[in-house]
Amino acid sequence: MLIDSHCHFETAAKKGEVQAWLDQARENGVGRHITIGTSLKDWPLYYQLADEHAGVIDWTVGIHPCAVEEDWEDQFKSIASYFATEPMPVALGEIGLDHFHLPKYPDEAAEVKQLQVKAFKAQLNLAYQLECPVVIHSRNAFAESVKLIDESGVDWRKVVYHCFSEGPDEVRQLNERGGRASFTGIVTYKSAENVRQAMLAQGIERLMVETDSPYLPPEPHRGKPNQPAYVRHTAERCAELLGVPYEELVERTHANTVAFYGLK
Repeated sequence: MLIDSHCHFETAAKKGEVQAWLDQARENGVGRHITIGTSLKDWPLYYQLADEHAGVIDWTVGIHPCAVEEDWEDQFKSIASYFATEPMPVALGEIGLDHFHLPKYPDEAAEVKQLQVKAFKAQLNLAYQLECPVVIHSRNAFAESVKLIDESGVDWRKVVYHCFSEGPDEVRQLNERGGRASFTGIVTYKSAENVRQAMLAQGIERLMVETDSPYLPPEPHRGKPNQPAYVRHTAERCAELLGVPYEELVERTHANTVAFYGLK
């Protein structure tokens, strides 16, 4: 079955819809989900969900760049302890840089960027020590994030740029280093030809698909909250573009995701 390699179950949990998400996903051939940590606010919830739904929900822990605030170091100090729990996080992430959601005033924006870099470096260093997979968030900061990963010593084979929104040249930079991109419903958007070309440039060998639920719903669900069941539309579009049977794409992306995250 398909794996939604990147989603956020917090919204579903708050609405009491976790089981509904899982049931609708299974009806659409989606059997496993990786719910991605963004701050201390969601880590305990995701640990609980992974414990309650073993083999169906896996989880990660990390400080999203948009969640990096003055107290980020206090949150960071607790990350390593989660990797001694069972079920253990399957990756550190999502971490990275976001130069899109910045304050209006240049001085404030510069301070936020500086905090993001510090938090990113610290988390990359921890990932290097743990030798674990890393989920990268990069928005309007591709060159900067690649540079910091290069400098960190993290094994690029353990790096995925989620919700890839760059083009084929950028994805080749990742692939040449050993890294990969995962793709959301953006590949179904008419205006996203660069993302489709990036997916084709990477090919099926490293392909992973995701929803980033509850964000970025694919066609034909744009304008509605996203959910893991809809990753099927992204997978169908990728199979069509790659010229492979849908069943083959499901099998390959499943195997790729299991191998990347080391899923049991």
